[in-house]
Amino acid sequence: MSSSSNYSNPPCAACKFLRRKCLPSCIFAPYFPPEEPIKFTTVHKVFGASNVSKLLNEIQPHQREDAVNSLAYEAEARLKDPVYGCVGAISVLQKQVIRLQKELDATNADLMRYTNYESGGGTGSGMFSPSYSSAWNSRISGDHNNGFDHDSGR
Repeated sequence: MSSSSNYSNPPCAACKFLRRKCLPSCIFAPYFPPEEPIKFTTVHKVFGASNVSKLLNEIQPHQREDAVNSLAYEAEARLKDPVYGCVGAISVLQKQVIRLQKELDATNADLMRYTNYESGGGTGSGMFSPSYSSAWNSRISGDHNNGFDHDSGR
């Protein structure tokens, strides 16, 4: 019994999943190490091992790691959102950025009003007036109708 053949390097995650011998020339081995089996499983479910193998063989070796990372990210996103994949995640993040920019603009406007009130020495109509306070409270609570219930007229 030869100990060198029994105790060689463990097969990469792809070869282990595909139940084949992992040869030194394995295209998957550098990108799907044995300690990351889920990475290959996810990519295989979405793109298929044959397609990934073809892709890796067609691109330059220095581009392969980035390609595998992109495939893994897209595969994970496709499993979460089969229709939109990572584009859906990008869209959600873009909407969040727009919402946060509007919130920042409103906060900056409030800050400018407060700064103008402090420097102008206004009395009764500035930051601490009841109308300003209720507008501020409605912005914080998300109630944009300033306490007026349009359905009941109150």
